[in-house]
Formats: sequence, C-alpha cells, structure tokens
Amino acid sequence: MHKLSPIATMVLVLALSACASTTTGESLKNSFDAGVTAYDAGDYAKAYKLWSSIDDDDIAAMRNVAMMRRQGLGTDKDPKGAQQMYERAAEAGLPTAQADLADMLIKGEGGPPDPQRALPLLEAAAAANHPLAQYELAQFYEIGQLVPQNMTIARNLYAAAASHGMKEAQARLDQLGPPPPVLIPPPAQSRQTTAAAPPSPVPAGAAPAGAAPAQAAAH
Repeated sequence: MHKLSPIATMVLVLALSACASTTTGESLKNSFDAGVTAYDAGDYAKAYKLWSSIDDDDIAAMRNVAMMRRQGLGTDKDPKGAQQMYERAAEAGLPTAQADLADMLIKGEGGPPDPQRALPLLEAAAAANHPLAQYELAQFYEIGQLVPQNMTIARNLYAAAASHGMKEAQARLDQLGPPPPVLIPPPAQSRQTTAAAPPSPVPAGAAPAGAAPAQAAAH
C-alpha cells in the first residue's frame, strides 16, 4: 500500500479546502439570491428563512435578517434582536447596516435614543455615500447637534443625499434656499504719511531764512 508523502498530503488538503470554499461560496450566493427572489415576490417568511440560514456567513444576509426583524416581515417584530444583528453587520463594515443601526439609535427603537452612538455610524456610512446617513448627518450639522453647526456641510450632505434620489433631502434643500452670498470686506484704506520736505540748504554768505539782515560794519 502506497503512502502519500507529507507534501502530497498537504497539496491534497489544500485542493479539497479550495473545492469546499468554492462550493460554500456558490451555495451562499444561491441562498442569498433565492431570498431576494422570495422577498421581491412578497414571500417574506421564505426570504427570512433563507437569509437567516446563512446570516453567520454573509453580512448582507445578516443585515437583511435585521431589517426583517425590525419591520416584522416574515417573522415577529423584534427591535432589540434587529439592533443586535445590525451591530454585527455594522462592525463588519457594511454601510447599509451602519446607516440602519444609526437610524434605530436616533429614533430609540431598541432602547433609549442614543444620538452620540449614532454619530460615528452616520459618518462612516455617509462617507460610503449612503443617502440616509448623509441626510441624517446633515441634520446634525444643521442644528449643531454633537458637532459644530455648519450650514455649508449640511447643505453639501443634503445635496449628496438628494443626488441619490432621496426626496426628503431635496425638500429640505428647497426649504433652506440658496446659501447667503459671501461678503468680501473692502480692502483696508492705505494710509500714506507725507513726510515733511527737508529744508533747502542755505547758500554760502546768504542769511538764513527769517534771520535779520546783517548790518554793515561801521567805519
């Protein structure tokens, strides 16, 4: 009976692992896509079942499970359970989960409102061009909540959210109107000091200005 060498054994293990990873990746994609199809068809129970079966391995499925728990679609409404799932997906860096979790924290759906905890989540998701995060972060800057009030930043964030089709952001931009014109102060008037002209030199033998004329010497 032939025995495999250690190197051959390692190669075989790596090959089997690669095949397993490929199969797992394809299986995850198939389950996720089947969940999307079920969700779009209104079969929320099936979508929830499919996504919850892979939520430990797919952060997008994890976020979708959180969303369905939050709204009570295909499962019982569970704000606290939704928040826990959002936290896991947000920590993994998913912008949609960061934005949704921040929205829950602002509104206090899973507990007392916590805008301070929501702020860094909004900043991260807004940097990834998530319109909801841009809109809510703009509100922070507009009223100066936890950040210095800055209407320029607020308008830019509203405009960014509106460019993604968010009607609420466009409506707020319309309400704010155009930014005020920037007033440029006039240049400071230059002050020129005119120096007094130096006195003209007195020619030799001439009497200084204002001096009495010299008297002729008496003979």
